[in-house]
Amino acid sequence: MQPQTFFTTSNASERYARIVDLGGWPTVGVPLKPGSKGPAVATLRRRLAAEDDTLGNTTKPTWDPELTAAVKRFQFRMGLKQTGVVAGATLKALDVPATVRFRQLASSAQRLAGLDFPFGDRYIVVNIPSTAVDTVENDRVVRRYAAIVGDPEHHSPEVQAKVVAVNINPTWTVPASIIKNEIAPHMLRDPSYLTRQRIRVLNNKGEEINPRSVDWSSERAVNYTLRQDSGAGNSLGSIRISMPNPHSVYMHDTPSRNLFANDYRFLSHGCVRVQGVVDLAAWILDGASGPQLSKEEINAKIASGEREEVKLSRIVPVVWVYMTGWASADGIVHFRDDVYHLDEVGGDAGQ
Repeated sequence: MQPQTFFTTSNASERYARIVDLGGWPTVGVPLKPGSKGPAVATLRRRLAAEDDTLGNTTKPTWDPELTAAVKRFQFRMGLKQTGVVAGATLKALDVPATVRFRQLASSAQRLAGLDFPFGDRYIVVNIPSTAVDTVENDRVVRRYAAIVGDPEHHSPEVQAKVVAVNINPTWTVPASIIKNEIAPHMLRDPSYLTRQRIRVLNNKGEEINPRSVDWSSERAVNYTLRQDSGAGNSLGSIRISMPNPHSVYMHDTPSRNLFANDYRFLSHGCVRVQGVVDLAAWILDGASGPQLSKEEINAKIASGEREEVKLSRIVPVVWVYMTGWASADGIVHFRDDVYHLDEVGGDAGQ
């Protein structure tokens, strides 16, 4: 996201409104691939050409390299693997009606209109529907990381904040909602659960107590502080990016890094897990914001097992947005699934 994204997205929504007024686009309906021929191929050409004016012949009933390239351009705009084959998620995306695409652009533009973000030389953008984290320098995305964001029951909120520190080998303080909904039922079934997870129970004086002394069936269980030790198995992994905000969310590592290979990555309780978070931490700590630590130095500190908070002398702005449709500076229009169903009600991700 860049300062002009609101304007480019608003312009795109007007373009898609015109497409809707003209009757939208045809439904493809069937899987197709190189070598396919017949009326369905001609329909695919018309469908792609409705958004892609670089596709020339829209009546040709046979597949050619130009059509493969057009399918790959479409897949790129949808955030899909660029296979050049029309099936599965690609076919599903092609058959989304123009009215829905217009609503995605209009809704995203409306959310961006209320954004008062201090775009500067360096900032971080999380687009929740894209499950991606971008670092931006001088209006250019310099690094992009796959992310895991909040699931449909635990939305990652739209939020603006400032990165103030990088925590190496952090502890994790368990949110009250997780204590109530997950930890307490677990402890009633398995009293040794917290001990195995290396989670300590602290009373209101900060003193550690025996987990078995707590009545986990009581509402008072959430009054205790549960803190997981740093190190192997910690839910935050080895890095936490500190960005104080009213939602108490942040970006962090994870011990379950295999989940980044999933196409569907709406799996967290609201915080954002970042693939390659050490690289992100090194970008934050490259000297532009004060402290300077390389990836190698950060990894060495992680390996030491020592907890450390590296504070920034110059904050880095960060914004989490919910854009299901947007146009980049070059005018290319991108779409992602509205997993939280916010476009249907015009809401925001913090609801």
